[in-house]
Amino acid sequence: MVSSWVAGSAIALASVLWVELVRDFYHTLSHLFPALYRLHVWHHKVFRPDLSVVSDQIYRQAHWYNDVPEALVMLVLSILPWQLAQIWNLTPQWAAWTGSLYTFSFLLSAIARGLGVPYVDELTDVTHRPGEFTTLPSRWLVNRPYHWRHHFDNQDAYFSGTLTLVDKLLGTALSLKGKRIAVTGASGTLGLALLKQLHLGGAKAIALTSSESEIELEIAGEKIQVNTIAWQTGQEGELLTQLEKVDILILNHGVNVYGERDPEAIAKSYEINTFSTLRLMELFFQTVKSDRDMIRKEVWINTSEAEVNPAFSPLYELSKRAIGDLVTLRRLDAPCVVRKLILGPFKSKLNPAGVMSPEWVAKQIINLARRDIRNIIVTINPLTFILFPVKEFFTSTYFRWFSSSK
Repeated sequence: MVSSWVAGSAIALASVLWVELVRDFYHTLSHLFPALYRLHVWHHKVFRPDLSVVSDQIYRQAHWYNDVPEALVMLVLSILPWQLAQIWNLTPQWAAWTGSLYTFSFLLSAIARGLGVPYVDELTDVTHRPGEFTTLPSRWLVNRPYHWRHHFDNQDAYFSGTLTLVDKLLGTALSLKGKRIAVTGASGTLGLALLKQLHLGGAKAIALTSSESEIELEIAGEKIQVNTIAWQTGQEGELLTQLEKVDILILNHGVNVYGERDPEAIAKSYEINTFSTLRLMELFFQTVKSDRDMIRKEVWINTSEAEVNPAFSPLYELSKRAIGDLVTLRRLDAPCVVRKLILGPFKSKLNPAGVMSPEWVAKQIINLARRDIRNIIVTINPLTFILFPVKEFFTSTYFRWFSSSK
């Protein structure tokens, strides 16, 4: 009896997941093929930036032209799980119809909205309700802030309707196109590699560096000048005006004193790797002044896999673990998305013996960020993929239980 219930639940969930995938891929195709887009574009005519409706008539038409056809496609393809259950002799076969019933509810609600039935939109069109945003874009379930970005950040991204799985698979869960993205440590090997990948991804890259020279990239034989802003550790506050114009801040600067352990080396390691990074993160938080800022702004911090693994440089490990824990603590109440970059040994001035190329590491960082991974692990050490999530979970839980925000 229990095994039958478990099997039925698994089949039912698979059928629902299938129709959700159908819906999201149909939505994606609607942006690729003109014939489908002519129907789908009505959906994009409906809302103002605050998600209020431009016109009740257009709102109803959008459901007849977009939502009803979408639900019909889902309903037709919802038969597939039942057919597979028959072919593979899976029982109970009735559970395979769950996706069809689930889709039928979408079809009925779309028709009701098209007819203008009172209060149906408030009950069934949750991701389009107007009002101020009070939460960050969700990672796994589509919420209002997440879907808002599809309408007003980049219509060629954020396609998912309920689960963000398809966006994660396609790399459309975060759009970098047109975003102003600043990188500290920009004159270093990883900083330069990140600037290049950001430029190739359509972002407006900004170099934050202690170097006096302008940052220049060479791409396909062409030299490209990067908007360069000079700053020094200890003078983070002077960057506030520039950071107010930045959408994403990548904190990538650092120092490695290797085997040194004198007081000067201790102070230098913590000042650059821990406190300077913390001050910049807090300064960036100050620039999040509206719910739109909350949705669009992000900060990425390179904390290194030294958080959980030895780096054969004690002060580097200690200072990186300190900023890693502080970021874990602050992200509990952060006003915007905070991502950690947990990077293994890549070849650089800080680590000439690094085994990974900074170019490859930068590509992986961008690829994983586009999939909305909040803890971006890039390393050749398989243990990090086990140790870091465990450490982060227990540290975050401990901080949540034994500390509180004001």
